[in-house]
Amino acid sequence: MATKTTTVTFRMAPAVKETLRISAEKERRSIANMIEVMILEYARTAKKSGRAVGGRNPKIKIPASGKTRKTP
Repeated sequence: MATKTTTVTFRMAPAVKETLRISAEKERRSIANMIEVMILEYARTAKKSGRAVGGRNPKIKIPASGKTRKTP
C-alpha cells in the first residue's frame, strides 16, 4: 500500500541546491528523498540529544532505523 505524500515548496541558494544534487547523486537518491533523509536524520539526532522534535503532535513518528526508501 502506497503512503500518501504532500508537496513542500521552498527556495534555496543555487549553490545549496547543487550541493544537495551532488549528495543525492552520490547516494543514488532523488533530491526529494535526500531532503527527507536529511530531515529524518536531524530529527533522530535532536531526539537523542533531548531537543524537542514534533512539538505537541503525538502523531509524528520518527523512524528508529536509518533506513529510508531509495528511488531506483
